Amino acid sequence: MSYGAGIWGMVGHKKLNSVQNRASDCSRPYSLPTVCGKHKDLKSISPQTVEDLLNGKYPTIDNNYMILDCRYPYEYDGGHIQGARAPTLLRYLRSQDRLLNSDNYPSLYYPEVYILDGGYKDFYERTQNLCEPCDYIQMLDPLFTEELSIFQSKKSRGNRSREEKTRKPRVIRF
Repeated sequence: MSYGAGIWGMVGHKKLNSVQNRASDCSRPYSLPTVCGKHKDLKSISPQTVEDLLNGKYPTIDNNYMILDCRYPYEYDGGHIQGARAPTLLRYLRSQDRLLNSDNYPSLYYPEVYILDGGYKDFYERTQNLCEPCDYIQMLDPLFTEELSIFQSKKSRGNRSREEKTRKPRVIRF
């Protein structure tokens, strides 16, 4: 009896893993190899995978991809992966994609979204020839203390604004 339960558990586990290795809309397997990253809710790829992608080693992908750099603008301006764009927040992209496709779940416009494991810093340290400009500015660089403070205060105000919109009114009894 326990033998059968063990086999069922293994089969169930394999099924779960196969679903986890599919794109977010479950339409196909992920196109790029993933690594275990810091953020368990996001798929991560290695700097080597990004390098291989930029060098055309994934022919099935062609040029049908976009690299989004979610760092602060001064970090992006100081150096980024060739062709990268600098919008904000990967999770925001995913949530908006889900919202736009809510009537057609689980379809997505962007079913494969990855995060670069180790970030731009790790990529820059190993692949400077694919960075433009060929430099790296740390988020906490003393030359950009004022800019960081401005961006963090904007982020903080934005979070408070969202909280106020979703906060339920309190009932006060006299």
